[in-house]
Amino acid sequence: MAQVPGAAPPPHGCPGVSSAQAGTAAACQGCPNQGLCAAGGPAAPDPAIAEIKEKMKTVKHKILVLSGKGGVGKSTFSDHLAHGLAEDETKQVHQSGSGWSPVYVEENLSVMSVGFLLGGPDDAVIWRGPKKNGMIKQFLRDVDWGEIDYLIVDTPPGTSDEHLSIVQYLNSAHIDGAIIITTPQEISLQDVRKEINFCHKVKLPIIGVVENMSGFVCPKCKIETQIFPPTTGGAEKMCQNLNIAFLGKVPLDPRIGKSCDKGQSFLSDIPESPATLAYRNIIQRIQEYCGLHNFQEKLSNQEME
Repeated sequence: MAQVPGAAPPPHGCPGVSSAQAGTAAACQGCPNQGLCAAGGPAAPDPAIAEIKEKMKTVKHKILVLSGKGGVGKSTFSDHLAHGLAEDETKQVHQSGSGWSPVYVEENLSVMSVGFLLGGPDDAVIWRGPKKNGMIKQFLRDVDWGEIDYLIVDTPPGTSDEHLSIVQYLNSAHIDGAIIITTPQEISLQDVRKEINFCHKVKLPIIGVVENMSGFVCPKCKIETQIFPPTTGGAEKMCQNLNIAFLGKVPLDPRIGKSCDKGQSFLSDIPESPATLAYRNIIQRIQEYCGLHNFQEKLSNQEME
């Protein structure tokens, strides 16, 4: 494969810019580079990249939450990660400025979603790639995030055009890395291996892997049952084989869904749950990673000076 300088990483099956099919092949559909390749050469850099870099200067840490397949609890994990990080008493309260205002769940926890821009809760998002990529650009460039410690990006499952756009726009703003969510069974791990390969190809650091729905612990008798048996050793074994950090296991707890439906923090509502303890241990490891990443970045900048 060939890649146009300054463009997003090529999708799987890219014919290359020198091919007669550049910009017209099936793999080109929805690719942010499609128009560029079809034109036969590089165009001027997207000005939004520089604008987003400037906008993200007030955001200390940027974390992407990925999953190889849907239904593994990625959005639920993103929600609990945000709640857990917001409990840190050393955080500063957001200062309002200009741009789109995110919706505040708590004094120091806000969220922005396409759902807020739809006419009703039952409306479907029927958008082609360019419009979705444009919305990603707006969320990063036009939302007034202010002075915050963490930006958690809950991405769609898989390795789609949206992922390429997010990485492209945030690349110059120094992404801390990606957290990959999976469930224990092999069918999920197969997709996660592809997700890990995607991260390597686009040079996106991997903070680690979380095994979600890792057994069910009965709230009354405390007996654990494997709902999704880890027939090939689960995420921990996979991480050992691929030399990827394993952040921990989160067991199933039916009270998680109830807290989410009410818009409340499960970590605060049920502090004694094994799932809460697992979340807190994982969040601590993520904070430690971000602290070390921040130190290494400062050290690198000092050496360049």
